[in-house]
Amino acid sequence: MERADLIAEMGRARDDFRTLVETATVAELRQPTNGTKWTNDQLLFHMLFGYLLVRSLRWLVRGLARLPDGVSRRFAAALNAATRPFHVINYVGSLGGARVLGHTRMIRLMDHVVSDLQRSLRRESDTALERGMHFPVGWDPYFADFMTMWDVYHYPTQHYDHHRRQLTLACVSRRNPA
Repeated sequence: MERADLIAEMGRARDDFRTLVETATVAELRQPTNGTKWTNDQLLFHMLFGYLLVRSLRWLVRGLARLPDGVSRRFAAALNAATRPFHVINYVGSLGGARVLGHTRMIRLMDHVVSDLQRSLRRESDTALERGMHFPVGWDPYFADFMTMWDVYHYPTQHYDHHRRQLTLACVSRRNPA
């Protein structure tokens, strides 16, 4: 995958997110999703959260990638040991995220975080993008045992597209961007 492809896929998800949030009715947002315990509203926040997470993961990868491989391996193992509490926090955090932020702020935050990630990706050296670390594979199906910075930049859109298929909004059945 090329740098321009990663930048474009993030932009596509950002634009799609805006469309989903702006066109959904209040009743649709309160409906359950397909395959999760969240409502559409809560799942949309969770989809945004994937991009927010990457903003922090970049710093972690930059730091741990420069250390001996065993350091990130042990770090990932420690995080894997905390998989159950992570899933509880991840679930509960998304329950109120959309309600706390509101839809306008969710859209603005998605715009901001994607622009930040795209800007950061443009500035990364090829060498930095090839560095990586071990990840807690129990935390997310899109986490691999070892992920490069390329993989980390690609992760939020994989996460987004996966969860987008679980939304039960009327506009989702009419349009699938992935």
